[in-house]
Amino acid sequence: MTTESTSVPPAPGPWPSATHAGPGLAALAPQRGRPDRLALPPRRPAPPRFAAVPLIAADGLAVLLAVGLMPAPHSGVRLLLLVAGLVLALDAYAGLHRPGRLASVLDELPALASRAGVAWCVAAAAVAAYTPGRAIGPAALCAAYATHLAAVCVARGAVHARRRRIARAHPRSALVVGGPGAARRFAAVVGQHPEYGIRPVGIVTTRQDGGAPQHPTEAGLPVLTTTEEIHRAVIQTTVRDAVFLTEDPGLVRLFQHYGCTTWRVGGEGQDGPMSDHLWGYGCRRLVPLSERRGLAAKRALDLAVAGPALACSLPVLLLCALAVRLSDGPGVLFRQERVGQNGRLFTLLKFRTLRPADETESATRWSVADDRRMSAVGGFLRRTSLDELPQLWNVLRGDMSLVGPRPERPYFVAQFSRIHAGYAARHRMPVGLTGLAQVHGLRGDTSIEDRCRFDNHYIDHWSLWQDVRILLRTAAGLVRPAGS
Repeated sequence: MTTESTSVPPAPGPWPSATHAGPGLAALAPQRGRPDRLALPPRRPAPPRFAAVPLIAADGLAVLLAVGLMPAPHSGVRLLLLVAGLVLALDAYAGLHRPGRLASVLDELPALASRAGVAWCVAAAAVAAYTPGRAIGPAALCAAYATHLAAVCVARGAVHARRRRIARAHPRSALVVGGPGAARRFAAVVGQHPEYGIRPVGIVTTRQDGGAPQHPTEAGLPVLTTTEEIHRAVIQTTVRDAVFLTEDPGLVRLFQHYGCTTWRVGGEGQDGPMSDHLWGYGCRRLVPLSERRGLAAKRALDLAVAGPALACSLPVLLLCALAVRLSDGPGVLFRQERVGQNGRLFTLLKFRTLRPADETESATRWSVADDRRMSAVGGFLRRTSLDELPQLWNVLRGDMSLVGPRPERPYFVAQFSRIHAGYAARHRMPVGLTGLAQVHGLRGDTSIEDRCRFDNHYIDHWSLWQDVRILLRTAAGLVRPAGS
């Protein structure tokens, strides 16, 4: 990214308020006394969620019935605990304890059947291996499996039927986000079908198009255009759901901050069972980053790789430190304040490649790649990215991850958040030593807009395997160093 295309204002501005909220929405007000964090309105505590408990109980009851009806000597507490543990773990990992709006046991049956089959086969193999005298024969195993499936279908069917009755009797207040015309039509359709358990109480719009209302209300629903109006609506009408016809990362994050369940309806790429719809509108839940499976594994990967890497690179670190000391004098490490996950500030470590004139230059100068004050040692460290090695300590400390959006200085975060839609949304994920943007060549003085797009794409589609792929591509790219 060139300095001219970045259009950075000459003086530092205030801390960015939050993710890009779109035109027409007021910026979120900063919180007093919290200058080191991205500002959001006061969080409304999310209500306790016990939706999974009846489904867990249904799965456990089915296992209990299947084991209890097995003939002696096959049945027993150990078998019950083994099968129940396997079934509950597999169902939980598959998301079968988080039902959709109109979950149906027929939609769930293939997933339930396959996981139950795996659990019973593993349990039967374990019994045959450790207590051969109580081995489960094929006939007994098939009978137990059939009993389990029948029981789980009946129990889960009862749970889903009860949820639908409650949803019809007590619909949840919802805000519809999108263009005024489309949001108005969707709200009218859903309002005529109470079986979905949604009661639209307002429309949130960020633009005024041809279908925009001319008055603050349309068909009895208020039209909200500022974050202050959204805040009041969420509190006063106890909004529990936000339905997005057009996805806006800033608003998604805002509603999730309030503890609302966020849904995306319509659009391309809607997957899931055919019954996951709202009167023909494809529907999927927008899962908050904190609820995604595998984030603990991401941290485990950081520790498993960064620790040994730091130990193995100790000779290289010592040589780099000695070279910097002999070439540029004392002060081997360069410490700089950067913005991490959720706007938290931390001190990033690097080998010093250039001694800045003062702290202001260090915090606000965009690039020093062509600075004549840089020594030959500093230039070599930057070209080979060896100056970044001390950041492995930041990874071990938890300031950073191995893979994620690259951290930037507060000054530039403030400016880029105003210029580029979604820039501040990069801070939903821990910042990283490398990232999807970097393996696509977006390092150093390259487009901030492109980096922002790659970073948010990485966050929205994160998986542990993608982290491994990016690490492998980064390692392969080190043979073609380009600096950072």
